[in-house]
Amino acid sequence: MPRRVLVIDSADAPDEARAALCKGFDAIRAEFALPAEFPPEVLADAERAARDARDPDAGRVDRTDLPLVTLDPPGSMDLDQAMWIERRGGGFRVWYAIADVAAFVRPGSPLDLEARARVETIYLPDGRVPLHPPVLSEGAASLLPEQDRPAVLWQIDLDSSGDMTSVEARRAMVRSRARLDYPQVQRELDAGTAPEVMNLLREVGMLLRDREALRGGISLNAPVQQVVADHDGWRLEYRAPLPVEDWNAQISLLAGIAAADLMLYAEVGVLRVLPEPGDATVGRLRRAARALKVRWPDGEPYATLIRRMNPARPRHAAFLTEATSLLRGAGYQVFDGQIPPRPVHAALATQYAHVTAPLRRLVDRFGTEICVSLCAGEEVPDWVCEALPALPELMDAGDRRSKAVERACVDLAEAVLLRDRVGEVFEGVVLDLNDRVDWDRNGKPDAGVVMLREPAVIARLDGHDLPQGAELRVRLVSADPASRRVLFDWIDAV
Repeated sequence: MPRRVLVIDSADAPDEARAALCKGFDAIRAEFALPAEFPPEVLADAERAARDARDPDAGRVDRTDLPLVTLDPPGSMDLDQAMWIERRGGGFRVWYAIADVAAFVRPGSPLDLEARARVETIYLPDGRVPLHPPVLSEGAASLLPEQDRPAVLWQIDLDSSGDMTSVEARRAMVRSRARLDYPQVQRELDAGTAPEVMNLLREVGMLLRDREALRGGISLNAPVQQVVADHDGWRLEYRAPLPVEDWNAQISLLAGIAAADLMLYAEVGVLRVLPEPGDATVGRLRRAARALKVRWPDGEPYATLIRRMNPARPRHAAFLTEATSLLRGAGYQVFDGQIPPRPVHAALATQYAHVTAPLRRLVDRFGTEICVSLCAGEEVPDWVCEALPALPELMDAGDRRSKAVERACVDLAEAVLLRDRVGEVFEGVVLDLNDRVDWDRNGKPDAGVVMLREPAVIARLDGHDLPQGAELRVRLVSADPASRRVLFDWIDAV
């Protein structure tokens, strides 16, 4: 999908739009009971932990010699991961340092209990609700540059084909050398001026992506609808990930796959799992492909088709948006003493565990502790085993809340930024059809969802016998910030 941006600039009274959005974001925080701040006892515990991390030197190897770098969105301060990649014979050695949150959070402490209540960091356009107090998540526990930090250091060796040949995870002291961001690194890669580690990231990332394809895994490059704040106001845009973001994600997936291997071998752990999509889901996607005039030959796996899609083409972007239905139903599987019957993440076509974002996601701290213990030949700590049974329910609830908040923020932005454009005509593509709504009872749905070309809006569409996949013109009927609802009517085909 080409870049679609709705900007409220100075000529359009950004202060009014900003005030309406900020008021709406505050209402969303209240609606979803997001905590405004940390309790005093949690802040005090965090301050103590920042001054005196739990056993920071016990069993740690000093690897501050590794020239690790972090790679994140611009301005990020909660830095979970730092990497360094080396050539090793015909293959590679990947060093991946993960913030050691367990060095700061004592089991049963106020910090621990608060993290279990929050589950994960929730991001809103005007700020975030962090999992841990900023003194840790943006300070003492974050892998900030030129700071010695406790970490769990993964050493993963790959052969020339991208197969893992050895894995080790152990506690270490590390020092990141630089805080890099995606746009900067992508520009340097495109210009041929990137540091060698980023060239190696591209090489290894592409190798791992090829292996993912051979397994039958999928990486959806669907456009992401997001709200962005800047000095001029607010804008709503579609954004496709930069290539370097995908290569960086492949390193995180590599560590997660390695972690799952360790857990399954030892028959104890917590996996991220996703069932294969059912026939009904795939059938619906096939109908969407036909409607969108996306060629899907018989016998071609959906994973192969998805890799052929170009998000710069509107119909392909619409199909990729529809294909997100294949990823529904993900959850967490805990096991201790017996391997679960289906320990696979269908989108990755392999086993997988979350261990690379402990500053922002609760389950990663426990998964990391399991892997460190297994690599050291030690028993998994009791506090980890005791917590495992409750983790799936906690994480599922946290995931649902986070997604609901994100959707509410985008719905609000759509309504606020379109409220003065009621009656205007836009162009878009029909996505989902609501088969339960049939005003004329003629077997054809009369309600669905339209994805506008511009601005970046995906909203309810009403009309008679809506043609799924058609490019058409629609009129904005209503945009209500209070209810966060936007409604369009179908006019005619483009």
